[in-house]
Amino acid sequence: MAGADRTASVTWSGSLFEGSGTIESVGSGAFGPLDVTWASRTEDSGGRTSPEELIAAAHASCFSMALSNVLAKAGSPPERLETSATVTFVPGTGITKSALTVRGTVPGMDEAAFSEAAEDAKKNCPVSQALAAVPEITLDASLA
Repeated sequence: MAGADRTASVTWSGSLFEGSGTIESVGSGAFGPLDVTWASRTEDSGGRTSPEELIAAAHASCFSMALSNVLAKAGSPPERLETSATVTFVPGTGITKSALTVRGTVPGMDEAAFSEAAEDAKKNCPVSQALAAVPEITLDASLA
């Protein structure tokens, strides 16, 4: 299976603390525009998003997909998984935590087996791995 590139376009005006930005679009067209500011990262969101909120959404959805795969391979596909992720951002430090919570309806599976499957999914979902360490970051920068 070939790799897949995903894109997002953002504009930002002003300084970090007083400025604001917009996630103009994503390649799929699934969402955008979304407003983003420093305050939406550190204070009340005021209806705006933040990079950490988007990471939380990515982590919760990736984990859910990974867990559904682990469960199906074990012969117990889930009826339903309800997952949330809370990403903690500390100014000056960065992202310090991503806490996953999942509640599953999985016929024929006991609590111990479900917990083991969830640990496997947490360890192996690509977003968990990306949050653990990013081996390469590239940059193409130029002035307009």
